Amino acid sequence: MALTRAASLCLVFFSFTFLFWGTVQGNPNYRDALAKSILFFQGQRSGRLPTSQQITWRSNSGLSDGSLANVDLTGGYYDAGDNVKFNFPMAFTTTLLSWGTLEYGGRMGSDLQNARAAIRWATDYFLKCATATPGKLYVGVGDPNADHNCWERPEDMDTVRSVYSVSASNPGSDVAGETAAALAAASMVFREVDPKYSSLLLKTAKNVMQFAMQYRGAYSDSLGSAVCPFYCSYSGYKEALLDNDKTFEPFIQQAEDFICRILPNSPSSRGLMFKLSGSNLQYVTSITFLLTTYSKYMTTAKHTFNCGNVLVTSTTLRNLAKKQVDYILGVNPLNKSYMVGYGTDYPRRIHHRGSSLPSLASHPQSYGCQGGFQFFYTANPNPNILTGAIVGGPDQNDAFSDDRTDYSQSEPATYINGAIVGPLAFLAGIYKS
Repeated sequence: MALTRAASLCLVFFSFTFLFWGTVQGNPNYRDALAKSILFFQGQRSGRLPTSQQITWRSNSGLSDGSLANVDLTGGYYDAGDNVKFNFPMAFTTTLLSWGTLEYGGRMGSDLQNARAAIRWATDYFLKCATATPGKLYVGVGDPNADHNCWERPEDMDTVRSVYSVSASNPGSDVAGETAAALAAASMVFREVDPKYSSLLLKTAKNVMQFAMQYRGAYSDSLGSAVCPFYCSYSGYKEALLDNDKTFEPFIQQAEDFICRILPNSPSSRGLMFKLSGSNLQYVTSITFLLTTYSKYMTTAKHTFNCGNVLVTSTTLRNLAKKQVDYILGVNPLNKSYMVGYGTDYPRRIHHRGSSLPSLASHPQSYGCQGGFQFFYTANPNPNILTGAIVGGPDQNDAFSDDRTDYSQSEPATYINGAIVGPLAFLAGIYKS
């Protein structure tokens, strides 16, 4: 199953260059980075926060979400630096978090409980989205166009909290399929520790997948500007609905063909994979997840393969994955960590509304839609530390401006972090700090 998922995700990425850096001694503290990468999700929470909340500058928000459709859609995550709940990236994030927990939970130690809590915050919300109204799957809350014209704390939101759904007449096989994947993967995470909850997740996943297959169509065709150009359905939905009874062999071949395209030209090459200037680290963390997981299965199967005349072993992939993670954690030309709160030099002006405005505790009065832009344009560091957030990252020349107005470099996102949790646990289990 893991190889099939890896192969299908691999096909999304291609044509990478590698940024360069010199040799650095020692290893980053992967255990510390792992804990912080999971803690980040608390800063993205929507809804009523629990007493166990550790990122305390955040407060309750979105408590009326779903009311415009007379349903309860509170909870879930804000996807990035804005205050919108986009279910497509949230489901992808949850699938990766679940997969990472299944693959590497044994290496997470005390962080395993927090990883489960991060997954459950999303799946509790997805259960509401899938069961609130028969024949509908709710797939988002908040008008993204209105939201993106404001710079305000989620606790102060005064933009319309529009509710978006897919149905028989407005299908969304892609978002429904990814939601089903998230629920199904999470059901395995909770199978032993909460069997009743696991069964509910699996039952709901089957219903949502049946919905995706029965009413076929791309959700961005149905919902238009509510989801596109933010999270359009670029690759379609048909591959997600393939018959899973097929042999794994074609997927394995596709995965290895992809790996051959991204390996450095020589064993001495060192650098960060670079695909696009817009939030490049989202691609890096996702591919790193695939590399560590494929490496793990290659080790188990005692499997190797060839890229031309180059023999690829599990160690080859592990070393490449390690270099990507190390770069993110500060082993790079700027000696800068791209994870907020990790190390001594990290981004201080991230493109994130809640982080950039004074907290509700320090300033109880609302700033309103336009009131927060005074903090958006200031050169001052953000007053609130969004611990564990990984930003979009440097450009193709290893340069990083630490400018919150440059969202392509300075905006964090759940799907960047969701992909790196697994690799951090993998490396923490190998390299002891």
